[in-house]
Amino acid sequence: MILRKTKTMKKVNSLILSLLCSTMSFACFGQNSFNSCTAAFLGDKMVVDEYTTKGKCILPATATGKLTVCTVDLSPTATKIVDRIPFRVAIRDKNTKTLLAFSTQDVKQIDVQTVLAKCRKGDHIVLLTVDSTYAMPHNEILVQ
Repeated sequence: MILRKTKTMKKVNSLILSLLCSTMSFACFGQNSFNSCTAAFLGDKMVVDEYTTKGKCILPATATGKLTVCTVDLSPTATKIVDRIPFRVAIRDKNTKTLLAFSTQDVKQIDVQTVLAKCRKGDHIVLLTVDSTYAMPHNEILVQ
């Protein structure tokens, strides 16, 4: 009877060690997530009015230009574009809150008029990063 408990305990200890190791590897893997700041730009102008938790992203339905997502170098006085990154676009319906995929492929820029043509006032353009290293806190743009 004691021998059986010992074998069972070894199996349990082995299972616990295995789970602990896999959990640790996931924790280490996740440490590189969302460590590069990004923002949406229309032309060379950042869409969000201020890069803070209170910032708002709003575009008129008549906006024109290329919509991009770029890594940024943020300072108290300026925001500098570093590099364009790939992203995807979805539209959140105002009434149902349903997300509809607009782009099925990664893009580095898109003509905002092609997206706005599918939107109504009150909808949101949702920008999706395709790499977990990029943080994009202002990823929903209200269409006015």
